[in-house]
Order: sequence, then C-alpha cells, then structure tokens
Amino acid sequence: MVDRNLVREFSVDEDEIDSLFTESEEAIYEHEAQTYDINQLLNGRVVRVDDEEVVVDIGYKSEGVIQRDEWDVGDELPEPGSEIEVLLEEFEDSIGLILLSWRKARRIRQWEDVISRHNEGDVVKGPVERKIKGGLLVDIGVHVFLPASQVDVRRPQDIGDYIGQDIECMILKIDEQRRNIVVSRRRLIEEAREKMKKELLETLQVGDLRNGTVKNIADFGAFVDLGGIDGLLHITDMSWGRISHPTEMVKIDDEVEVMVLNIDYEKEKIALGLKQKSASPWENIEEKFPVNTTATGEVVNVLTYGAFVKLEDGIEGLVHISEMSWTRRVSHPSELVSIGDEVEVMVLGINTQKQEISLGMKQTQDNPWDDVSGKYPVGETVAGTVRNLTNYGAFVELEEGVDGLLHISDMSWTRKVSHSNEILKKGDPIECQILSVDEERRRIALGLKQLAEDPWESHIPEKYTPGSSVSGKVTKITNFGVFVELEDELEGLLHVSELADHKVEHPEAMVNVGEVLEVRVLRVDTADRKIGLSCRSDEEIKAQAAAESDPDAVATAGGDAELRTREELKGGMAATTGPLFSFSGGGDASEENPTAAAEEEASESAASDETTTVGENTDGGAAEDGEDSE
Repeated sequence: MVDRNLVREFSVDEDEIDSLFTESEEAIYEHEAQTYDINQLLNGRVVRVDDEEVVVDIGYKSEGVIQRDEWDVGDELPEPGSEIEVLLEEFEDSIGLILLSWRKARRIRQWEDVISRHNEGDVVKGPVERKIKGGLLVDIGVHVFLPASQVDVRRPQDIGDYIGQDIECMILKIDEQRRNIVVSRRRLIEEAREKMKKELLETLQVGDLRNGTVKNIADFGAFVDLGGIDGLLHITDMSWGRISHPTEMVKIDDEVEVMVLNIDYEKEKIALGLKQKSASPWENIEEKFPVNTTATGEVVNVLTYGAFVKLEDGIEGLVHISEMSWTRRVSHPSELVSIGDEVEVMVLGINTQKQEISLGMKQTQDNPWDDVSGKYPVGETVAGTVRNLTNYGAFVELEEGVDGLLHISDMSWTRKVSHSNEILKKGDPIECQILSVDEERRRIALGLKQLAEDPWESHIPEKYTPGSSVSGKVTKITNFGVFVELEDELEGLLHVSELADHKVEHPEAMVNVGEVLEVRVLRVDTADRKIGLSCRSDEEIKAQAAAESDPDAVATAGGDAELRTREELKGGMAATTGPLFSFSGGGDASEENPTAAAEEEASESAASDETTTVGENTDGGAAEDGEDSE
C-alpha cells in the first residue's frame, strides 16, 4: 500500500515506484477497487478509536473513517478488532480518506427489518421521540411521522405533551423509495369508538344516567364523551338558574354524570342534561309565589324592554319597563335598576307552561293617579310647571307623575296660538284651571284663559260698536283681505270687498304690512269671535244700503253708480274668515261673489286644520303620543 503524499513530499519519481509493482499486482488492486460502490453496505474491522473518529479497515487500499459523534452519549463504542457494518459514503475526501457511516448503515438495516415485518394498515407501537414541524416522530424501530391532525380525534392544544409516551398507531402509508412511513393514532381511536358507539346505542335509553368526560366546550354547550359517542349538554340544560357560559358549570376533562334526554338513532345524536337530575323549581310555583303578592329578588339582567329579577335559583321574572314607575318616564331600565340590585316586586301573572312570571315594581308603591279627581276637582285653580311643549299644547306637571294638558285653544281668549311656545317656555311656573279629569285614561285638561273674564262677552262689544271708526295696524295681507290689529291680541278682518269703493283685485296694491289705517266697524260677532271692518266711504255704504232696501229705485237711477253685489261680511282673527252675517232677504253670497266665497272656504279649512290637531285634543284632553313632538 503506497502513500502517495509521502512520495510527493520526498520527491520520489513515481515511475520508479510503479516499476516496483508487477502487472499482476496492479490488476489485483484494480479488481478490488471495482467491487466497492458508493452507498454500499460493507463489513469492516475496527482498527482504532480516538476522540474524534473511528478508523475501520474495509479491505480497501486505505482505511475508512467514521466520525465519533455518530454514537450518541451513552452508546457503547466498538472495540478495536470488532466487526461492524458500515455504509460507504465517499471513496476519498480531499486528504485521501474513505468516509464511512455506521449510523446510516444501522438505519438501513432497521428500515429493511420494519418493511419485512409490517404493511400498510398494521398497528405499531413505540415512544414519541420529539416534536417536529407538522407533527411528531415516533420510534417503531425506525422513525415514523405522526401528523398533528392524526394524533387524536380532536387535535390537542399542544402535541408536545405526548413526547416520551408509548403510543399505538396504524401505518397509513409506506414510501419505500424515500424510506418514509406515515402513521395515525386517530384512525385507531376512531375504529375503537365506532365499535363502542354501536354497542352503546344498542343499550342506551332515554332517562339513563351515564358518566362521561367533557371533551369540548362551545358557547352553546359542552360535548361529553359517553364512551364511543359524544352527547351534547346544552347550556340551557346545565342549570335551572341563569348561566352566561358553559365554563361556569364544567371544564374540559371533567368527569360528569348526565341524564340522557333524547336519542336520534338516525343521525346518531344524543341530548344530555345536568339540571334534570334534580326537581324543577317551577313545580308548585303558584303556591310559592301567588299572584298579587310581593317578593324580594335580585336583578340579574337588564335589557331595553325591561329587567329580569331572580326570585330564587332557577326562578326569574320580567319587570317590563312600563311596570317600573308610576311617575317617571323611563327610557331605559338602567335608569332605575342595575345588575345585582335587590328590588321589591309584585307578582302580576304566571305562565307555568312557558315558565314565565310577570313582575311589577311600581305596584309596590302608591299610585299618584288614585283619587286624582278628589285632589284636583273641576274648576279649581292649580299651580304647576311647564314640562313639555308641543304644537297642540303644553304639558304641565302638577305633581310628580301627574301631568295635565293645556291645549292651545285654552291659552287665550283673543289671540290665535299656532304653537304653545308662542306663550310659554319649558320650566315656567304657571297657574291653570282644572277643566276636566279622566281618571281611567289618566288625563287632566287645563285652561289658562279661563282664569280671566272673556272679553267677547262685554268689553269688545261695548268698545267696538258697529259704525264706529277705529285705527289699526295692518298685520297680514291675504288674497281675500287684510287683517288689522285693533289692540293687543285682537284683530279684525278688512275684506277685499271693503278695501275701497271700487273693485280691488290685489289687496297688497292698496295697503302694506305695518301701515296704520282708519277703518269703520261693520259688525262684532261674539259667537264666532270675529270683527268685520270696512274702508269704504259713507256714500258708498249708504248707496248699498239703499240698494238693498229698494233695488228698483237704484235700477232707474241711470246706472251712474255701480251696484255692488250683496255678499256676506267677513271678520275675525288671523286666518279665520267665516261670514259675520248675511244681508237679509238676499241671495247666496257664494253665488254673487264665487271668488270671494272660494277664498273664504279655503281659508276657513286651513284655519280649522291648524286649530284641531290631534284626536281628542280639541276638548283639552292629553294625547299620549304628543309628548314625543317636543
């Protein structure tokens, strides 16, 4: 055996060396070299063992080297002179050594042994060595791969918990070319559970008590393994009382005793219950909580429509928002109660079939509307505070929880009120007179103008006599006439036919808003509360009066003076334009002056619509829905 490095080091001529060997010896070496292949398993003899490597003679021109770290700590090292099997990895490295592997040779033999003894579908057993990406490595003589999805029926939170455990698996796939085996523990468990499930369904009956293990928890309940099949323990079947999440009752891996409530053999579903093991608290509920009796309970939930009050474990009743207070207008139950509050309630009704109890809080307190007619007799003057303003009136708080309605029609004798805020402000103190009381509908009608004398009964008729001249300011111009303010909150109507001696098409061409006019009072109608005015000359008025008394005389007068058609006089406040009176013996005013009649009718309809706004509010009654239009 020649070390050619030494030859080069001492500058020996290689031709001289080659001449020392006979042709037969070279042939022998060439023949021996041809019998060794890369990745071939060979038997060798250990020459020596040092700190970094193990030298092995495999019968080649030079010894092979195995790295010492191929033997793990604790493994027994081979003794010099012992025979071992190795794998030829490389003939010569950069320094002329043969690289061998003892570990790879052993794995190949182990793989061949496993392949010879096992096929796909066989059950194997071995310890879990370590956790790798995507699963675990299990040693069954060789390392096989156990995917994380195949560890259990339900994937565990940490598959690393299985490291060091001996587990049984089923071989799913063998890849001989890649020397790879995939195994499944889940497949074994599923097959075993399938067998147990069939046996369990054959013997399980509704009403049975069974022990099981909590395997999974969801918001709606918990799944309990009965031994081969899982049953659902719904959150509503865990306790007669209120629970917000199943974890308040059970934890994963808890051993629990449950009752079988229902079995669906076709879908293989089982409903389980915990609370059914004890008697329902709703039994004899009417004896424990009779209707119209009071009880003390704890607020356990608050919703937009009311609050749930626990009377005892498993017994809850609803206090509707409308049953919380006689006096306060509650927008949300949280204004009065909070979770955990202890409240006194009255039992209003019980539905044993639906297991529902209606409760009331206000029924435990005095109702301020009881005997309200005795406290507020009709005609009495009362003091209150303006609580709310609407377009049809004002709500006046007489005491906490008792309001009366002051309608706009009862605010002033002379002024036409379109909205209550024209006269009142929210929070103002006010005195009113009680007009009517309806205890059943909880309504009180109030009046403000009734505190003073009606000026239409004496003052106005005495001051504004027909034929008298007065001055006033124009406040509004319409197509049918002009409204003239005679004094505060008192207006008269100067109809378009009374603006001038001649016919007027457009009143705004004759007068302006704010202009002061001298007018004559034609008539005061105390019943309709209207005053009719005129700007025509005395001669025109006299001519019209003469025409009415003797129409033939006027007709023979030569026609110099234009005859005015007889029509109803107009008058009143703001937009009210009803007729003041009709000339005696004459025809219908609407026939003689259809334009004016149409204008009057439209105006009266609009005024009527503004005055009468909501149902019964015209008689001063309070409208429940009206408060929202503040």
